[in-house]
Amino acid sequence: MRLAGKKALVTGGGSGFGAGIARKFSEEGAAVAIADIDIASAEKVAGEIEGVAIETDVADSESVERLSKDVHAQFGGLDVLVNNAGITHLPSPMEEIAEDEFDRVFAVNCKSVYLTAKHFIPLMKSRGGGSILNVASTAGVSPRRNLSWYNASKGWMITATMTMAIELAEYSIRVNALTPVAGETPLLKRFLGEDTPEMRAKFLATIPLGRFSAPEDIGNAACFLCSDEASLITGTALNVDGGRCI
Repeated sequence: MRLAGKKALVTGGGSGFGAGIARKFSEEGAAVAIADIDIASAEKVAGEIEGVAIETDVADSESVERLSKDVHAQFGGLDVLVNNAGITHLPSPMEEIAEDEFDRVFAVNCKSVYLTAKHFIPLMKSRGGGSILNVASTAGVSPRRNLSWYNASKGWMITATMTMAIELAEYSIRVNALTPVAGETPLLKRFLGEDTPEMRAKFLATIPLGRFSAPEDIGNAACFLCSDEASLITGTALNVDGGRCI
Protein backbone atom coordinates (compact mmCIF):
# COMPACT_ATOMS: atom_id res chain seq x y z
CA MET A 1 0.00 0.00 0.00
CA ARG A 2 2.61 2.49 -1.12
CA LEU A 3 0.08 5.25 -1.73
CA ALA A 4 -2.11 4.68 1.32
CA GLY A 5 -3.91 7.85 2.34
CA LYS A 6 -2.88 9.72 -0.81
CA LYS A 7 -5.38 11.66 -2.89
CA ALA A 8 -4.58 11.43 -6.60
CA LEU A 9 -5.86 12.86 -9.88
CA VAL A 10 -5.19 11.22 -13.24
CA THR A 11 -6.09 13.13 -16.40
CA GLY A 12 -7.04 11.02 -19.39
CA GLY A 13 -7.65 8.21 -16.93
CA GLY A 14 -10.54 6.66 -18.82
CA SER A 15 -8.38 4.50 -21.09
CA GLY A 16 -4.87 3.40 -21.99
CA PHE A 17 -1.96 4.43 -19.79
CA GLY A 18 -4.18 6.66 -17.64
CA ALA A 19 -6.47 3.76 -16.77
CA GLY A 20 -3.45 1.62 -15.92
CA ILE A 21 -2.13 4.33 -13.61
CA ALA A 22 -5.52 4.85 -11.95
CA ARG A 23 -5.93 1.12 -11.28
CA LYS A 24 -2.42 0.77 -9.85
CA PHE A 25 -2.82 3.82 -7.62
CA SER A 26 -6.08 2.41 -6.25
CA GLU A 27 -4.47 -0.99 -5.62
CA GLU A 28 -1.76 0.80 -3.63
CA GLY A 29 -4.26 2.61 -1.40
CA ALA A 30 -4.85 5.98 -3.06
CA ALA A 31 -8.20 7.66 -3.49
CA VAL A 32 -8.33 8.41 -7.22
CA ALA A 33 -10.16 10.99 -9.30
CA ILE A 34 -10.25 10.40 -13.05
CA ALA A 35 -10.59 13.40 -15.36
CA ASP A 36 -11.45 12.63 -18.97
CA ILE A 37 -13.26 14.28 -21.85
CA ASP A 38 -14.92 10.88 -22.40
CA ILE A 39 -16.99 10.71 -19.23
CA ALA A 40 -18.41 7.26 -20.01
CA SER A 41 -14.91 5.75 -20.09
CA ALA A 42 -13.93 7.64 -16.94
CA GLU A 43 -17.02 6.39 -15.12
CA LYS A 44 -16.27 2.80 -16.16
CA VAL A 45 -12.75 2.88 -14.71
CA ALA A 46 -13.89 4.83 -11.64
CA GLY A 47 -16.55 2.20 -11.02
CA GLU A 48 -13.90 -0.53 -11.03
CA ILE A 49 -11.74 1.21 -8.42
CA GLU A 50 -14.37 3.06 -6.35
CA GLY A 51 -12.95 6.31 -7.66
CA VAL A 52 -14.45 9.58 -8.86
CA ALA A 53 -15.04 10.45 -12.53
CA ILE A 54 -15.08 14.09 -13.64
CA GLU A 55 -15.76 15.21 -17.21
CA THR A 56 -12.94 17.56 -18.20
CA ASP A 57 -11.39 19.15 -21.26
CA VAL A 58 -7.80 19.58 -20.07
CA ALA A 59 -7.12 22.15 -22.80
CA ASP A 60 -9.86 24.49 -21.53
CA SER A 61 -9.11 26.83 -18.61
CA GLU A 62 -12.66 27.00 -17.28
CA SER A 63 -12.99 23.22 -17.42
CA VAL A 64 -9.75 22.68 -15.48
CA GLU A 65 -10.78 25.31 -12.93
CA ARG A 66 -14.05 23.42 -12.37
CA LEU A 67 -12.04 20.23 -12.05
CA SER A 68 -9.91 21.74 -9.28
CA LYS A 69 -13.02 22.82 -7.39
CA ASP A 70 -14.58 19.37 -7.78
CA VAL A 71 -11.41 17.65 -6.58
CA HIS A 72 -11.18 19.98 -3.59
CA ALA A 73 -14.83 19.33 -2.75
CA GLN A 74 -14.38 15.55 -3.04
CA PHE A 75 -10.95 15.16 -1.46
CA GLY A 76 -10.20 18.38 0.42
CA GLY A 77 -6.81 18.57 -1.27
CA LEU A 78 -4.46 16.75 -3.62
CA ASP A 79 -1.22 14.81 -3.07
CA VAL A 80 -0.55 13.36 -6.54
CA LEU A 81 -1.27 14.92 -9.94
CA VAL A 82 -0.73 12.88 -13.10
CA ASN A 83 -0.81 14.83 -16.38
CA ASN A 84 -1.52 11.88 -18.65
CA ALA A 85 -4.08 13.18 -21.16
CA GLY A 86 -2.55 13.43 -24.63
CA ILE A 87 -3.22 13.21 -28.33
CA THR A 88 -1.20 12.98 -31.54
CA HIS A 89 -1.57 13.85 -35.18
CA LEU A 90 -1.45 11.26 -37.95
CA PRO A 91 2.00 10.63 -39.45
CA SER A 92 2.59 13.25 -42.15
CA PRO A 93 5.37 15.56 -43.37
CA MET A 94 5.60 18.46 -40.92
CA GLU A 95 4.54 21.11 -43.42
CA GLU A 96 1.36 19.19 -44.21
CA ILE A 97 -0.01 19.12 -40.66
CA ALA A 98 -3.08 21.38 -40.52
CA GLU A 99 -2.79 24.41 -38.24
CA ASP A 100 -5.86 23.46 -36.22
CA GLU A 101 -4.40 19.99 -35.65
CA PHE A 102 -1.10 21.51 -34.51
CA ASP A 103 -2.97 23.80 -32.12
CA ARG A 104 -4.97 20.92 -30.65
CA VAL A 105 -1.88 18.76 -30.07
CA PHE A 106 -0.14 21.57 -28.18
CA ALA A 107 -3.29 22.52 -26.28
CA VAL A 108 -3.89 18.99 -24.99
CA ASN A 109 -0.27 17.93 -24.50
CA CYS A 110 1.29 21.20 -23.30
CA LYS A 111 -1.24 23.85 -22.31
CA SER A 112 -2.96 21.29 -20.10
CA VAL A 113 0.20 21.03 -17.97
CA TYR A 114 0.17 24.80 -17.51
CA LEU A 115 -3.53 24.78 -16.62
CA THR A 116 -3.28 21.99 -14.06
CA ALA A 117 -0.25 23.73 -12.53
CA LYS A 118 -2.20 26.97 -12.30
CA HIS A 119 -5.18 25.39 -10.58
CA PHE A 120 -3.69 22.52 -8.56
CA ILE A 121 -0.30 23.67 -7.32
CA PRO A 122 -1.95 25.96 -4.73
CA LEU A 123 -3.80 22.90 -3.37
CA MET A 124 -0.55 20.95 -3.14
CA LYS A 125 1.29 23.82 -1.49
CA SER A 126 -1.46 24.07 1.10
CA ARG A 127 -0.88 20.39 2.01
CA GLY A 128 2.86 20.92 2.40
CA GLY A 129 4.01 19.03 -0.65
CA GLY A 130 3.11 16.42 -3.21
CA SER A 131 4.11 14.78 -6.45
CA ILE A 132 3.41 15.69 -10.08
CA LEU A 133 3.96 13.22 -12.90
CA ASN A 134 3.93 14.25 -16.56
CA VAL A 135 3.42 11.41 -19.04
CA ALA A 136 5.63 12.34 -21.99
CA SER A 137 6.89 9.85 -24.59
CA THR A 138 9.98 8.34 -26.15
CA ALA A 139 9.02 10.66 -29.03
CA GLY A 140 10.37 13.52 -26.90
CA VAL A 141 13.71 11.74 -26.47
CA SER A 142 14.18 9.92 -29.78
CA PRO A 143 11.87 11.59 -32.36
CA ARG A 144 10.29 9.63 -35.18
CA ARG A 145 9.85 10.82 -38.76
CA ASN A 146 6.50 12.36 -39.68
CA LEU A 147 5.40 12.86 -36.07
CA SER A 148 7.22 16.19 -35.87
CA TRP A 149 4.85 18.32 -33.81
CA TYR A 150 3.84 15.45 -31.52
CA ASN A 151 7.57 14.83 -30.91
CA ALA A 152 8.04 18.50 -30.11
CA SER A 153 5.09 18.59 -27.70
CA LYS A 154 6.51 15.67 -25.73
CA GLY A 155 9.96 17.24 -25.68
CA TRP A 156 8.27 20.33 -24.24
CA MET A 157 6.76 18.20 -21.48
CA ILE A 158 10.18 16.88 -20.51
CA THR A 159 11.64 20.39 -20.31
CA ALA A 160 8.57 21.59 -18.40
CA THR A 161 9.11 18.76 -15.92
CA MET A 162 12.63 19.94 -15.17
CA THR A 163 11.71 23.60 -14.78
CA MET A 164 8.72 22.74 -12.57
CA ALA A 165 10.96 20.54 -10.41
CA ILE A 166 13.40 23.37 -9.82
CA GLU A 167 10.74 25.91 -8.91
CA LEU A 168 8.62 23.65 -6.73
CA ALA A 169 11.37 21.88 -4.78
CA GLU A 170 11.25 24.47 -1.99
CA TYR A 171 7.59 23.55 -1.46
CA SER A 172 8.40 19.81 -1.20
CA ILE A 173 6.60 19.16 -4.49
CA ARG A 174 8.44 16.68 -6.68
CA VAL A 175 7.94 16.70 -10.46
CA ASN A 176 8.95 13.82 -12.74
CA ALA A 177 8.08 12.46 -16.17
CA LEU A 178 7.61 9.09 -17.79
CA THR A 179 8.60 8.48 -21.40
CA PRO A 180 6.73 5.36 -22.53
CA VAL A 181 7.23 3.65 -25.83
CA ALA A 182 4.06 3.18 -27.89
CA GLY A 183 1.65 0.78 -26.27
CA GLU A 184 -1.59 -1.09 -26.60
CA THR A 185 -3.74 2.01 -26.22
CA PRO A 186 -6.35 3.82 -28.36
CA LEU A 187 -3.56 6.06 -29.73
CA LEU A 188 -1.55 3.21 -31.25
CA LYS A 189 -3.34 3.33 -34.60
CA ARG A 190 -2.65 7.06 -34.93
CA PHE A 191 1.04 6.57 -34.09
CA LEU A 192 1.42 3.88 -36.71
CA GLY A 193 -0.78 5.54 -39.33
CA GLU A 194 -2.48 2.19 -39.82
CA ASP A 195 -2.64 -0.73 -37.42
CA THR A 196 -1.56 -3.69 -39.52
CA PRO A 197 0.64 -6.71 -38.66
CA GLU A 198 3.29 -5.31 -41.00
CA MET A 199 3.33 -1.88 -39.30
CA ARG A 200 3.41 -3.48 -35.86
CA ALA A 201 6.31 -5.73 -36.83
CA LYS A 202 8.24 -2.78 -38.25
CA PHE A 203 7.84 -0.79 -35.05
CA LEU A 204 8.51 -3.72 -32.72
CA ALA A 205 11.82 -4.24 -34.50
CA THR A 206 12.98 -0.93 -32.96
CA ILE A 207 12.30 -2.12 -29.37
CA PRO A 208 15.10 -4.37 -28.04
CA LEU A 209 12.79 -6.17 -25.57
CA GLY A 210 10.43 -6.88 -28.46
CA ARG A 211 7.05 -5.73 -27.16
CA PHE A 212 4.86 -2.67 -26.86
CA SER A 213 4.31 -1.09 -23.47
CA ALA A 214 1.22 -2.04 -21.50
CA PRO A 215 -0.89 0.14 -19.18
CA GLU A 216 0.39 -2.00 -16.29
CA ASP A 217 4.00 -1.09 -17.13
CA ILE A 218 3.21 2.60 -16.94
CA GLY A 219 1.11 2.16 -13.80
CA ASN A 220 3.97 0.41 -12.01
CA ALA A 221 6.51 3.08 -12.95
CA ALA A 222 4.10 5.88 -12.05
CA CYS A 223 3.40 4.33 -8.67
CA PHE A 224 7.11 4.26 -7.82
CA LEU A 225 7.78 7.86 -8.87
CA CYS A 226 4.73 9.16 -6.99
CA SER A 227 5.42 7.17 -3.82
CA ASP A 228 7.64 8.08 -0.88
CA GLU A 229 10.13 5.49 -2.16
CA ALA A 230 11.15 8.11 -4.74
CA SER A 231 11.41 10.94 -2.21
CA LEU A 232 14.81 12.10 -3.54
CA ILE A 233 13.87 11.88 -7.21
CA THR A 234 12.70 15.02 -8.98
CA GLY A 235 13.19 16.51 -12.43
CA THR A 236 13.86 13.15 -14.08
CA ALA A 237 12.34 11.57 -17.18
CA LEU A 238 12.18 7.80 -16.78
CA ASN A 239 12.20 5.75 -19.99
CA VAL A 240 9.68 2.89 -19.91
CA ASP A 241 10.52 1.78 -23.39
CA GLY A 242 11.99 -1.72 -23.60
CA GLY A 243 15.30 -0.18 -24.65
CA ARG A 244 13.84 1.88 -27.52
CA CYS A 245 15.93 4.98 -26.68
CA ILE A 246 19.29 3.25 -26.25
